[in-house]
Amino acid sequence: MSVLEVKGLMKSFGKTEVLKDISFSVKKGEVVSILGSSGSGKTTLLRCLNFLEEPTGGEIYINGEEIYSANAKKPADKEIRNRRLNFGLVFQQFNLFPQYSVLKNLTLAAKLRAKERGCTKEELEKIDEQALATLKSVGLLEKKDHYPCQLSGGQQQRVAIARALMLSPEILCFDEPTSALDPELTGEVLSVIKELADKNTTMLIVTHEMAFAKEVSDWIIFMDEGVIAAEGTPEDIFSGKGGERINRFISAMSNK
Repeated sequence: MSVLEVKGLMKSFGKTEVLKDISFSVKKGEVVSILGSSGSGKTTLLRCLNFLEEPTGGEIYINGEEIYSANAKKPADKEIRNRRLNFGLVFQQFNLFPQYSVLKNLTLAAKLRAKERGCTKEELEKIDEQALATLKSVGLLEKKDHYPCQLSGGQQQRVAIARALMLSPEILCFDEPTSALDPELTGEVLSVIKELADKNTTMLIVTHEMAFAKEVSDWIIFMDEGVIAAEGTPEDIFSGKGGERINRFISAMSNK
């Protein structure tokens, strides 16, 4: 069974159709890279999956359970928050809380959620332990008491990845995670993502890093003008079997 199924997803802003009948599935432990030019709908797709935007059509399933249908009654805010927990989203611009330490950035959401359930002191301490272990896994344990302004861009993005992992999402989503980084810092973030892939973390990755997408992906989706214009294995896509449009895109990106 697929961990994620998207059926006929659509999103319009006024009369502008940004997503047009998007359908795909992701198996547990699979890495799917989403490629496409700016404006093709990649970020909007991730935002719809994470309930930061409300789709205007279609259905979303997690482990066979429907978590969104355009035909169903709009869920309450609390239910939307619960559904959002299925996804962890790492943004382009890190979006860390500047007033909080690295450790608190990781524990804040988890502790708020635990307190809503009426947790014990021991449960809060376990969240701290989990945060320290997660920081260690991205190579930043020694930065736990630092503030975001004291970190490099690459370190901030690794903290953002660690924060997304804290709530144990079914699917980890990346929206061009290296686009805001200098080239010399890109490698450290891509290395962390590759380590997650090696651990069978289910991931959706919007990226312009062609070589990385080819190396790390199990499946590649190419979006163009709001539709899936091509999809296939990295071997098929990068060997020219995806069609003329994606071939032009890959050639242009590779020449940058």
